[in-house]
Amino acid sequence: MAWDEWEQLKARATEGRSAHMRLNQADTDAGAPGAAPGSYGELKVHNDDLSKVGERAFQLYDRLWNKARVAIPSSDRAAGDLTSQGFALGGGLQHVANRWEEQLRSLMDACAHISNHMRVTKKLHQGDEHFIQRKMSSIDVLDAGFDDRVGEPGKRNPVYGPQPGERKDS
Repeated sequence: MAWDEWEQLKARATEGRSAHMRLNQADTDAGAPGAAPGSYGELKVHNDDLSKVGERAFQLYDRLWNKARVAIPSSDRAAGDLTSQGFALGGGLQHVANRWEEQLRSLMDACAHISNHMRVTKKLHQGDEHFIQRKMSSIDVLDAGFDDRVGEPGKRNPVYGPQPGERKDS
């Protein structure tokens, strides 16, 4: 890379026309040192729609359990009776009953999976959010404790609170 090209890239970066990356730092207007991450942004999980999907999947699972599987025993019985009487239709009916049961189980498994996933998703995301908030809060407080720019020179860093015997309003 030539020197002129480097200078052009630096100029574009300072003009704001290129991508920027900021690590371990919030925007300058994000709040005071030691502020909770919620004051300058946090993960938010809104799952009202997801909860509705999970609830509907659970309702469908219940309806399939109560109504759709009742055909299996009677179809098996009818297929057995037809086969024992020598009708070829018995084998066909048994095949249909088996396929119905396979497809029904597959659909019920999918409903259960959706319902369980939607029920657990928010709880998992909330746990992640709390974990990240705890980590970011401790980093923010630690960073503020080592920041020489906090407060005037010679004064106690306010992150540590008042000294023993010192009044809060002073």
